[in-house]
Amino acid sequence: MMQPPASLWWSTLNEAAAPGAPLTGDQNVDVAIVGGGFTGLWTARELLRRDPLLSIAIIEKSVCGFGASGRNGGWASGLFPVSNNVVRRTYGDELFHHQRHVLNAAVAALGAAAAADGIDCDFSHGGTLQVARSPLQAARIGEEVEAARRDGIASEDFRWLTPHETRERVSMSSSHGASYSPHCARLHPAKLVRGLARTVQTLGGKIYEGTLVTRIVPGNSEHGPRVITTHGTVTARYVVRATEGFTSTLPGQRRELAPIYSLMIASSVQSSGFWKSVGLTKHETFSDGRHLLVYGQRTADNRFAFGGRGAPYHFGSTVEERFDNNQRVFDLLEQTLRELFPTLEGSRTHQWGGALAMPRDLSPSVHVDHVSGLVTAGGYTGDGVVLSFVSGHAIADLLTNPEKKTEMTRLPFVQRRSRQWEPEPLRWIGVNAGIALATRADATEQRRKRESRITPLLDRLFDQDLD
Repeated sequence: MMQPPASLWWSTLNEAAAPGAPLTGDQNVDVAIVGGGFTGLWTARELLRRDPLLSIAIIEKSVCGFGASGRNGGWASGLFPVSNNVVRRTYGDELFHHQRHVLNAAVAALGAAAAADGIDCDFSHGGTLQVARSPLQAARIGEEVEAARRDGIASEDFRWLTPHETRERVSMSSSHGASYSPHCARLHPAKLVRGLARTVQTLGGKIYEGTLVTRIVPGNSEHGPRVITTHGTVTARYVVRATEGFTSTLPGQRRELAPIYSLMIASSVQSSGFWKSVGLTKHETFSDGRHLLVYGQRTADNRFAFGGRGAPYHFGSTVEERFDNNQRVFDLLEQTLRELFPTLEGSRTHQWGGALAMPRDLSPSVHVDHVSGLVTAGGYTGDGVVLSFVSGHAIADLLTNPEKKTEMTRLPFVQRRSRQWEPEPLRWIGVNAGIALATRADATEQRRKRESRITPLLDRLFDQDLD
């Protein structure tokens, strides 16, 4: 059985994440959930809160939280992976603002849910900063703020900070201002996901770890949907596929979601003097204005947890443990962190990575087919901490009261599906070309101090209408 990743998060749990018992033999349940990450666990929690008599089985090939849920950057944010412009153009102003308000409110709601369940996950609602480290980045981020204002987003939700205001929050090298949103919280993802697993078991859900799913079979007029595993078959009224970055490992699913690798490092614990000079006193999460995403947080034990993209997509949507490690990317992440904070003390103590799921149109989705009994959710493209919380509520609403419209089921990404990715080698060429273009644009801007000619092409790539 796969072991938890050697990450900061797993190494700082209060107790080791020992795997639970596997499935033994065939079962019949109301709801079977494939995948013991945030989506599967929030879904089980919400279903059981609505109907404690439901029989629910979560089937996990390793331990709950093994995937992105236990490895991510610990941002619980109201961010959505598709631009405001595309969402407004596709769905209209009313649904755009509805989605924005739901996701922003879900940040605090997630923290309250964890607290209600007695889960101490180092939740700190300090907002998020995108710091401009050059005049080019300042112009780009400033235009995002102006566009948000034209879209009807108030300054209380998203605003520009002057260089002085930025330094009052974080002292970062070459700071030319920043955007700030209060709708983000820092947390410890492994503490949250392991706590959710305990909550689900307390509510009566069954979790089977170390159980490999080999196939999901749709239901028909003769039987409900089935989960075929190496330890037995589970038949249910509904089967929820909550496999995110590991979806491509299931038969026939290689083109559903592209597994994209994001890698992280953790610094040594920094001194009180360092933090006095750097700031982040409210535990704001942070990034900068480059094209190739980086993201960071000040942890509860006063380290940096810092990550970014740049690792390649692997041909055929392949997911393997060896891809979690890329020394070139780890070294670049440490170099970048030292560029942002030149007085950084010590060296990195942890390095890890993992796959997240990216749909063809970048939009997450929740879909319930009441005929086949199949339910799918995911495609969060790195924004899954809050989106999984919202998706779990939406699935619970759709399964327990399908005729009733709720604020969750009205979200435009609910009851939709993205089209499939292109077959190989087009998928490999397209995804890796996007990574290479972003890297090249950042290098050009840093070297020549002017906008890269690639930047307008990147803008067009991310400004395409949803399917």
